[in-house]
Amino acid sequence: MIRLGRFAVPLLSACLSSHLALGAAPEPVGDPLGQHYTPLNQITPANVARLKPAWIYRTGDTAKEAVADQKKTAGQATPILLPADAGGALVTCTPFSRVIALDPGTGHPRWEYDPQVLRDGKRGYRCRGVAYVAARDTQAPSCAHRVIIGTHDRRVVALDARNGKPCAGFGKGGSVDLPDRGKHAPGDVSSPAAPAVGNGVIVIGSGILDFEKVQAPRGTVYALDAETGALRWQFDPIEGIREYGAANVWAGISVDVERDLIFLSTSSPSPDYIGTARTRDGDANSIVALRMSTGKKVWSFATTHHDLWDYDLPAQATLFDWPAPNGSKVPALAQVTKQGLTFILDRRTGKPLFSVEERPVAQSTIPGEKSSPTQPFPVKPPPLVNAKLTPDDAWGLTFWDRGKCREKIAALENHGLFTPPSEKPFLMLPGSLGGANWGGGAYLPSENLLVVNVNTAGFYGQLLKTDAMAKADGDHVQVGNAFFVSMKGTPYTIKMDVLKSPLGMPCTQPPWGKLVAIDLAKGDIRWEAPLGSIHELGPVKLPWRINLGTPSLGGGLMTASGLLFISATMDRVLRAFDARTGKEVWSYELPVDAAATPMSYSHQGKQYIVINAGGHNMFSRPLGDYFYAFALP
Repeated sequence: MIRLGRFAVPLLSACLSSHLALGAAPEPVGDPLGQHYTPLNQITPANVARLKPAWIYRTGDTAKEAVADQKKTAGQATPILLPADAGGALVTCTPFSRVIALDPGTGHPRWEYDPQVLRDGKRGYRCRGVAYVAARDTQAPSCAHRVIIGTHDRRVVALDARNGKPCAGFGKGGSVDLPDRGKHAPGDVSSPAAPAVGNGVIVIGSGILDFEKVQAPRGTVYALDAETGALRWQFDPIEGIREYGAANVWAGISVDVERDLIFLSTSSPSPDYIGTARTRDGDANSIVALRMSTGKKVWSFATTHHDLWDYDLPAQATLFDWPAPNGSKVPALAQVTKQGLTFILDRRTGKPLFSVEERPVAQSTIPGEKSSPTQPFPVKPPPLVNAKLTPDDAWGLTFWDRGKCREKIAALENHGLFTPPSEKPFLMLPGSLGGANWGGGAYLPSENLLVVNVNTAGFYGQLLKTDAMAKADGDHVQVGNAFFVSMKGTPYTIKMDVLKSPLGMPCTQPPWGKLVAIDLAKGDIRWEAPLGSIHELGPVKLPWRINLGTPSLGGGLMTASGLLFISATMDRVLRAFDARTGKEVWSYELPVDAAATPMSYSHQGKQYIVINAGGHNMFSRPLGDYFYAFALP
């Protein structure tokens, strides 16, 4: 391994339950509240220009793993800091589910655990983080403090936080096979998100290969006893429905320990783009509140009906106190979606705090498809992405390519946001990338401000009658520039591609990725700003940045001083924005893209920012294995 550096240590917030102390260190998409917020304020808009690398750590994955496996990785983990009585290490994971504890003062590794995950299957490898729990008896000689990981191959492993050794009293030798392990083809079910922990249980969702066939694996959520690993409860969002699978929870899970509630953001049923085999939704495409200790459903709120667009709920809900007009504080949540919509609900009841309307949408022409006549739209906040596109909106570098884009747009089936899939080319704006994706939003409590990174480039799709080429096995098979997604058990494969000009530029107006700041109290948009430069995306890298925005995967971190730190883009840059104005105030070029969410922490009086720069296979960008820590001199 390669290690450079002198400093390290992240921030830990603690939530206490009646039985277990949940170390509420940042999960892959933020803390258990999903706020992506740190109360630290040493780094400010006034001094952030002085921020420099403090230490660099490399996991060694790019040097030791097989090239074929590297190409299927996504470095998305956000580290956590263990409390001092648990050893005080900075703990993270690699795409292959290796757990690494770093010394908080030097960045040097203290211990490492490799679960030796199975390397079979078509799905990419990713680990977005680990969790921490303290046992009832914190004076026990071993495993009183535990690091919990859900592995790629569907195990839950408990490690002694002080030395990384498996906890003998948890499952079998520290490991529990989840009930669905081994019941499906390798890679069809994985565990990308960090477990949620509290009130005596460990809760884990799943990533499912949900677009390949009608009978995909089921998206059952499991809860294990945090002491023994015994199965405590399970929840299937489509319980009693056997015509299809999925509806899984692959985003982070938010936790309200005080109310014994967890909030699941569920995905679409299988397969993604055709629903002729589906007659009921169950709790697919919904925010679902469960009693954490028992798994009993409290309420559910659907954000899409009869999903035909892969409009999974991709991000952990943000829990916050909503200032009501009468001056009271309402326990609330904000859920961003791939559609670019934001639903703000009372988290006790699931009732909208801003009105939600059922609006008529276009209907499918596919035989046997019964698309929903309406879809839910929040009256406030307004959409984060403009899904209306006319030929007059075509964009191009020249009059010629703008004209070609105009022709492409005019030829599409185009009915706005919920344009149903068709055998003719049809508009997908936003596509399944979003809008918002798994990074979610970053919340500034003092301003009631949620800042979200969204993708805005347009796509098109086309349902094709099945043929041998289009039914090739794989995770979004690429042929030329287009992607093909098989849907076995249906007559169709879907072809998808960016809506672009002959010069390779998107036909939609830039920015093609942006930040949007939402005033959650008023339901208004306070500002927008482009996110990302396209200077590396052409055939030749340009020496200057062109901030027209790029697609982004990963999220932002908000500081109490009002700084938003975010990378996530296709230009290898970590940026800081003034969250109150949207002005970029600092940037640093990383060796590879950072498709992860940053975190912040304090050590010996200094505030640090940490980012995982691992690249991303989805964008065919260079891969790496870096963790960077930044601090003021």
